Amino acid sequence: MRKIGKTLLLAVFALLCAGCLGGCHGRVSTTSFAVPASFDEEDSYEITFWAKNDTNKTQVRIYNKAVEGFQKLYPNIKVNLRLYTNYGDIYNDVITNISTGTTPNVCITYPDHIATYKTGKHTVVPLDDLAADPKYGLGGTELKFDGPSQEEIIPKFLEEGRIDGFLYALPFMRSTEACYINKTYVEKLGYEVPDVLTWDYIWEVSEAAMEKDKDGNFRVNGQNVMIPFLYKSTDNMMIQMLQQLGAGYSTPQGEVLLFNDTTKELLQEIASHAKSRSFSTFKISSYPANFLNAGQCIFAIDSTAGATWMGSDAPLVDISPDKVVDFETVVRPVPQADPDHLQMISQGPSVCIFNKPDPQEVLASWLFAQYLLTNEVQISYSGTEGYLPVTSKAQQSEEYLDYLAAAGEDTKDHYQIKIDASRLIMDHTEDTFVTPVFNGSASLRDAAGHLIEDVSKGARRKKEIDDSYIQKLFESTEKLYHLDQIQVEGKEEDLRDLGPFPATAVGLLTLLGIAWALILLYVIADWLRSGKKS
Repeated sequence: MRKIGKTLLLAVFALLCAGCLGGCHGRVSTTSFAVPASFDEEDSYEITFWAKNDTNKTQVRIYNKAVEGFQKLYPNIKVNLRLYTNYGDIYNDVITNISTGTTPNVCITYPDHIATYKTGKHTVVPLDDLAADPKYGLGGTELKFDGPSQEEIIPKFLEEGRIDGFLYALPFMRSTEACYINKTYVEKLGYEVPDVLTWDYIWEVSEAAMEKDKDGNFRVNGQNVMIPFLYKSTDNMMIQMLQQLGAGYSTPQGEVLLFNDTTKELLQEIASHAKSRSFSTFKISSYPANFLNAGQCIFAIDSTAGATWMGSDAPLVDISPDKVVDFETVVRPVPQADPDHLQMISQGPSVCIFNKPDPQEVLASWLFAQYLLTNEVQISYSGTEGYLPVTSKAQQSEEYLDYLAAAGEDTKDHYQIKIDASRLIMDHTEDTFVTPVFNGSASLRDAAGHLIEDVSKGARRKKEIDDSYIQKLFESTEKLYHLDQIQVEGKEEDLRDLGPFPATAVGLLTLLGIAWALILLYVIADWLRSGKKS
């Protein structure tokens, strides 16, 4: 009886262990992918690739060329390319298609978006095992193209694709924000352009540019329109300001720290310059490049990926030629709180892969995703804007170094400002940072920009941006973007209703009840046997 009881207890313990593993919300199954032993080239596969282009026909041609080149190497894989004009539309369509099980195979995206995608069951493929596979992984022996090894992807960029400790995205291109400056007007105002801008410098020069002549025109440009400082992405503006000051924004666990005293002080400073009309935003006024090129802006902050739109000789211009003013353009990092310790945001598209029932289809998607990291694709795409290739293999290639060296030789392929923008991110890669990624981080980013947009509009309407105004703004923004509904990982006091127990949890609790009952029976039986022997 004793032997049977011990055996029974061991069996129950084994069941409990299995229950515990199965009750961890699928953690094991969602953080690994069983790489097939070989790729089946006898079968045919059709995969979809959702990508974004900056209304740039050259980028479209590069995507098409990449698809054609890949299909020549793998004729049994058909790639259907679907192009979008902005990342928001891709994000919304993916969210919609998750519910119908019709997600794309490969998708250009951002880690913030992936954090939301992966809340669905087995939606996004973890790439760790695929990347490390000796045959089909990064630099694998069975690849039909010369792709980079894992060590040849810039480590800082590769780490940006890690969420909860696992790799969910490969970097595709990298950019940062840059300040495009009308140097001619800065010097006309009596200032010099420093190597590193500070916020105090920007505000001072911008206010100086608001001086008008007796006819009501601005002295610096002789026009009746002047917005000295224009910022395209106010979410990045707030995030970088907080980062530079060491103030709170969020934690990796999802705790929102945005609504703090430093944020309040920054908003009041921004509002004062919005009130004088020396500062404005894209949402209020329009594209910074349009005002810069018309001589109606001095400091235009936008992505390095928008460099071909900036300057008198820009190859891409949205205003009529007769409106373009001749001036000298220079590129600098975004304004800093401490010019000796630069901090600037890292951005740019990444690539993720969505799970499918057939592992061979997933492997086909992985092969195509890797093909996007080849030198041919990386160098050609980076040349369309101020992007930087994400691999040292491409950055150190003779072709890319020749491209950089030819800066200024023409105003198209080798447009000086575009290449200066690429050099900016290359020279300051180690000064870049990314924000924590979690389910809800995309909404938090939108909220950060909303704060600046709101106080800027309010100040222009002569509202008093005092402590009371900002406190109410904090409260309304938290509700508007549902930030109070973000589940903070590991927060014990989080007592919100999270819905019914998962089936695995119910099974585990049932096993625990059975185990205790069997233990009790065993103890009673053992006690009775002991009594009989005595």
